[in-house]
Amino acid sequence: MKKALIASLIMGIFILGGTGFLSAQQTAEDAKFTKLVNSYLDEYWKFYPTAATLAGFGKYDNKIEDFSESAIDKRTTAVDTVNKEMITKIAVDKLSPEMQFDHRLMLDMLDYELFRLEYLDPQEYNPLFYNEIFLHGIRGLLVKNFSDAKLAAATERAKALPGFIKFAKENLKTPPAEYTQAAIDQMPAILAFFKNDVPGLIEKSGADARNKFNAELTKLTAALEDWDRFLQNELMAKSTGNFRLGPEAHARLLRLTGQTSLMTEELVNRSKADYNNIRREMALVCIPLYQIMYPNVDLNKINAGSEDANRNLVIKGVLDKIQGDHIAKDAWIGKIKNAAGEIKSFIEKTKILDIPSANVSIDPMEPIYQGLTWLKFFPPTAYENGGDYKIQIQPVPASWPEDKVQSFLEEFNNFYLYFWTVERVYPGMFFPAAAAAAVPSSVVRKLAPFAQPLLTGWPLYTEEMFIYAGFGEYDLRLRLNQLKLKLKAVIDFQMELNVHQGNFTKEQVIAYMTKGGFMTEAEAERKWQMLVLNPGYSFYPYAGYQEILDMEKDYKAAKGEAFNQKEFLNKLTSFGPLPIRQIKAKMAQ
Repeated sequence: MKKALIASLIMGIFILGGTGFLSAQQTAEDAKFTKLVNSYLDEYWKFYPTAATLAGFGKYDNKIEDFSESAIDKRTTAVDTVNKEMITKIAVDKLSPEMQFDHRLMLDMLDYELFRLEYLDPQEYNPLFYNEIFLHGIRGLLVKNFSDAKLAAATERAKALPGFIKFAKENLKTPPAEYTQAAIDQMPAILAFFKNDVPGLIEKSGADARNKFNAELTKLTAALEDWDRFLQNELMAKSTGNFRLGPEAHARLLRLTGQTSLMTEELVNRSKADYNNIRREMALVCIPLYQIMYPNVDLNKINAGSEDANRNLVIKGVLDKIQGDHIAKDAWIGKIKNAAGEIKSFIEKTKILDIPSANVSIDPMEPIYQGLTWLKFFPPTAYENGGDYKIQIQPVPASWPEDKVQSFLEEFNNFYLYFWTVERVYPGMFFPAAAAAAVPSSVVRKLAPFAQPLLTGWPLYTEEMFIYAGFGEYDLRLRLNQLKLKLKAVIDFQMELNVHQGNFTKEQVIAYMTKGGFMTEAEAERKWQMLVLNPGYSFYPYAGYQEILDMEKDYKAAKGEAFNQKEFLNKLTSFGPLPIRQIKAKMAQ
């Protein structure tokens, strides 16, 4: 059975801003290659018009997707044809060096699209996939650079969407229950957007244009309400599908999207060693803290047990005390923003990193995104010349019971929260994304969905930089929680493989995360949902981190005493949005 992959509406394409096209002189073969690329992209956006809108490609703003069997078969044949033409009609040795990189990326992008079309079938097994089209097909036209032309396009889409919703209901087979439940949970926010937000977004348009749109909006809203009822009353009952991709498909997904030079087996071996080494270091950090926190406990008596049991006891004992030092529920986002400000000041003072010139905002997450992730990162699109970066953070859900809220706040205590901010918010993915975007790059590079290991591995690498540079004045509680986050990346990687290439149950995953990784129940539950809904994502940070460590080792060997960490990181991001294995090859030159 084909499996459904939860992905953004960009259909697996990572949108990264940049400053334009490559400036190197083009050969005749470059021109032929560019023409073929442009033809492919035009057809790609024609097939995925909602994704095109979000990417800033407006040619098909008035269209909606056609996922009929005949349309998908036609698209599959077309992609296969382009793939063959890339191989047979382009003389790679006659391309300029930079275009040779793009040619490799195009072959991988084509392979990835064929993989999605032939195997993943989200149109049959993923109601969330449809939710995103219903929402962003309209929202993408109204919230950014709004114009009368975009309202006219939105009117055409709104007119077509009730029929598309009918198709979706008929086309969905037996999705995983986890997918259907996530889609159900998302619907109140989607309906609220259409009922409450849309009128304000179009109020500056002319009365005639508004009336035409509102007439279609009324019918669309009724169709969405019917879709909501369908999800709850019909689809959930037949949501018996398996969310696991399986060994073959999952390995192919990681190979295509991860683009790492390290074999999975090597990464698994490193993760096992790191799991033990990090936990050992956490125990060493905890010993002086434990003696202060538990002055009446004799550590010599504890040492009578097994090493692992002792380690768990000491670490958990310290973490239990630390977890009590946390913010109030309503202070969650404000604390993160304050932490980001402190981190920025530390970077400015120590000059350990170059701060990007681009702006980044940190705001509460819009309701339509809540429930699926704690954080959304919005870079400029591939068709924008620069632009701002946005980070949205989910508030603590009002619907959560008090015990779940307490568990969450204990996990994100005042020490853990700082390094979660370093990893996810500031500098987070923003620094490497902005640095890569400042490099003139082709649209191919900005669209290729292969930069995640660099973008998510880079923050994991920099966390330790902050510790060694004296962030928090060498407070052992901060060091402990930085190590905990590092351990979490290791465990996330391991569970990614054990869930999608194995048969680990929810209970097994949560037990491993809480006992081996010292996560709270609330955090472990959230990570389980991430593993289920976003196959591949938990692989990237650890894989990217290990690649960066290897590159640092080689760079140190080449530079000797002249090695400079900031210089190394600047070079790492100086090649633009390339896959990390290609960056590794360039770093070695």
